[in-house]
Amino acid sequence: MNTAPRLDRLSALLGGLAPRVQVLRPGSGDSTLQFPSEASRGLWLHLVLAGGVELRSENQHITVAEAPAMLICRADVAHALTRSSAGQPAAATAPEALLCARAHLEGPVAPLLLAEFRQPMVVPLSGADASLQQVIQLVSAEVSEPRCGQPLLLDRAGDILFIGLLRHLVGHAGSGQGLFHGLADPRVASTLVALHAEPQADWRLESMAAQAGMSRTAFVNCFRDALNTTPGKYLAQLRLAIAQKAVSSGDSLKTAARRTGYADASALSRALSKARTHEQA
Repeated sequence: MNTAPRLDRLSALLGGLAPRVQVLRPGSGDSTLQFPSEASRGLWLHLVLAGGVELRSENQHITVAEAPAMLICRADVAHALTRSSAGQPAAATAPEALLCARAHLEGPVAPLLLAEFRQPMVVPLSGADASLQQVIQLVSAEVSEPRCGQPLLLDRAGDILFIGLLRHLVGHAGSGQGLFHGLADPRVASTLVALHAEPQADWRLESMAAQAGMSRTAFVNCFRDALNTTPGKYLAQLRLAIAQKAVSSGDSLKTAARRTGYADASALSRALSKARTHEQA
């Protein structure tokens, strides 16, 4: 009998994301909904429960989703949603046919997750886990027929919806590369979880490979195939993201460096300066 604890692939990531999700009901009768670009980090989660929806982003990229599905778009990307009506039953254009949730990502590792959504993503829900289907049904029922305590319930349900979505994306990573593909591989995921849990540790290639239970060469190849980057570069991105958030929140360079694994304040200062130069280029 296997008594080894099951790897928790998401808790360390969620701790670094600090998500806060608000479930919103679109205006009744609006066939087109406008979502302006926002400066704060986050995602829009559009639940298509009946009919179809067309998303047009600021670069005129068009994404179409048919129910049941979820459309995911970064909050810093202006976009418009148009609900289809031609040939659709009345239920497809009813207010409860489309629900929207705004996921505010207030933690330091938000940029690593947002990088997975450079373009809007359609997530079909017909094959979703029962737990995700249940929370979607709960949210839909609560919005269509409000009862006592609705605001608090929707806040809690929104958080559960976000976690269920991440579970679904890891479990249905399919082909390609990125964070979800890395978390879908148990060996790579073991190292990713450890890096997110202890970014300040003295990580070397040997220790990262050992965490995955692989040789150094096999680990580097497997990691790069899954995430399209090297373990060292990923760790550097993670540490920098956490350090940037810490400094912007008022921590001294010395404190931020100690908490994120930089050799000293000078090393962190150079990394921050290089990042600013890269952003301005």
